[in-house]
Amino acid sequence: MRVASIAAADFDEPRSHPGFDCRRARLGRQVGSEKVGLSLFELPAGQAAYPYHFHLSEEEIVVVLDGRPSLRTPDGWTDLDEGAVVGFPTGEGGAHQIVNRTDGVVRFLAFSNQQPDVVVQPDAGKIGAFERRPDGGGVRVWFREGDQREYWDGVEAP
Repeated sequence: MRVASIAAADFDEPRSHPGFDCRRARLGRQVGSEKVGLSLFELPAGQAAYPYHFHLSEEEIVVVLDGRPSLRTPDGWTDLDEGAVVGFPTGEGGAHQIVNRTDGVVRFLAFSNQQPDVVVQPDAGKIGAFERRPDGGGVRVWFREGDQREYWDGVEAP
């Protein structure tokens, strides 16, 4: 049995991109989960956890532990209170982004079903294909809308 902690988390995936600077502890992976993902995010003031996106196969649930993050969905922006639980279904209706527009740190848990997935980032015009493995491996590729090509039976179309 493997044990992880949200009180003394092992942040094994730091993210440092302009506007997306945060720490992520992949707790599900740390305890050996193969079908359920669980991540703890620590989000500094002024940062977003990830770009606005939606999944075609993966559902997500977010639980706010500390702070008051702002949530963007297709319906617009909403501020979440500590203790809020929000679900994101598959498809465009489940599009979401979490941003810290406060002066303090925001902490939240994100649960997901781990399976091959396609992720769409409509603002960036990007589509990603993912196959995650418990060891951290797997397929992870991103395409931009301008990269589109037609394929027939695995062969590029003329």
